[in-house]
Amino acid sequence: MSFEGFLSLQSMPATCGFFFFAFTLLFSFFSFLLFINRMKPWCNCYICKSYLTVSWATKFTNLCDWYTHLLRKSPSATIHVHVLGNTITANPDNVEHILKTNFENYPKGKPFSAILGDLLGQGIFNVDGDSWLFQRKMASLELGSVAIRSYAMELVNEEIHARLLPFLVSTARGERNKEKVLDLQDILRRFSFDNICKISFGLDQGCLLPTLPVSDLADAFDLASKLSAERAMTASPFIWKAKRLFGVGSEKRLKEAIKVVNDVAHDMIKERREMGFNSQKNLLSRFMGSVEDDAYLRDIVVSFLLAGRDTVASALTGFFSLLSKSPEVEARIREEVGPGPEPPTFDQIREMHYLNAAVHESMRLFPPIQFDSKFATEDDVLPDGTFVRKGSRVTYHPYAMGRMENIWGPDCLQFRPERWLRDGVFVPPCPFKYPVFQAGVRVCLGKDLALTEMKSVVVAMVRQFEIRVVEPDQEPRFVPGLTATLQGGLPVRVLERKC
Repeated sequence: MSFEGFLSLQSMPATCGFFFFAFTLLFSFFSFLLFINRMKPWCNCYICKSYLTVSWATKFTNLCDWYTHLLRKSPSATIHVHVLGNTITANPDNVEHILKTNFENYPKGKPFSAILGDLLGQGIFNVDGDSWLFQRKMASLELGSVAIRSYAMELVNEEIHARLLPFLVSTARGERNKEKVLDLQDILRRFSFDNICKISFGLDQGCLLPTLPVSDLADAFDLASKLSAERAMTASPFIWKAKRLFGVGSEKRLKEAIKVVNDVAHDMIKERREMGFNSQKNLLSRFMGSVEDDAYLRDIVVSFLLAGRDTVASALTGFFSLLSKSPEVEARIREEVGPGPEPPTFDQIREMHYLNAAVHESMRLFPPIQFDSKFATEDDVLPDGTFVRKGSRVTYHPYAMGRMENIWGPDCLQFRPERWLRDGVFVPPCPFKYPVFQAGVRVCLGKDLALTEMKSVVVAMVRQFEIRVVEPDQEPRFVPGLTATLQGGLPVRVLERKC
């Protein structure tokens, strides 16, 4: 073989590599153009222009309030944000169609799974199909058991009486600051995180100890949730995917936060396997009997952390912000729950109809999850006549639905628990008018546990304290996140009652 031929053979891999790289680059470029064409970023309609220029912010404090305004103006209670490829609805008939009638056509979808994939992995809130069905059956079996419910309530009552109430007492007596003020949102998030870590892992984070210690796990989990949610707000997924590829900016911080969550989860799984898990009551130990894959276990339990921590804290924050401005509602709850230091039993809580109505009413106005999205697998037409293209995003909006006159009447913006009562008895809502816990096939399995935890907190706090928001007339401002979180927290003044 000649020297020239040898050089030619030597250069072939480099040449092939160059052409492969060029082909990949061109393919990616044309795919990007196709995506851009589909998203219609140049759409000149009022909604898209307002979204892209953020001009809506001149009149509305929150994006959810602007969406509510648009949905209330729409005859069908449905709007289109073309630049996001998103159809948003507050129409109960559409919600029933999406969550029940044509459920198979509206899974979470790959775009959503990609956004939360690094944090939630293959957890129940981020998957469809067989994996979702397996986890749902397993979770249904555990969360529906008397043993788990009793164990959860034991932990909740312990956290209330050993940490939450003493902390509030010390605040009310001016031992923490002369103004007797604290950030109730922060305290409730600490309370909820302690509870869900004990229930999920059997791990006490001690977030509500008197010194309010910093929890690396809680901080990492908060940051990971926030940055994951911000992915969904970018104009194109190519932006956050490129940042993740190069490990820069928010994606670098997200990776670091998720590593902290992963390290704790893997340490707990390893510890449980070494100690033995058959006699343990926490969810991780109970799931170990059915799941051998540690990575899968991590995804399952992290999903429960997300569900149990942020949603309960968010719902309670909304509740007390409303109760602070409604002394007549507070008085009726206090009359119903009665005096006494003993925590109420399941049966007693079940009979507190006005309390149940007040909790549901607060979540109508301030749902922990303000919206939820699915992705259509096939072309479809919603009951209101809206055409949904295959692959597009469809969002139902509980926050907006709670403010629709055609659903709740002309007093829909008022906090009025009486709307839930008939002859003094609580009447459950239609889940498609009130999809706070989702509805249909994906209805929340932890609904009863969450409601019982919330009511237990309310009973304990209302009996012993008056909670007053420091700036009651200030309009709430939400920060981006997977759950509704108030910017700047909820500063309240704690007053101890003279019983």
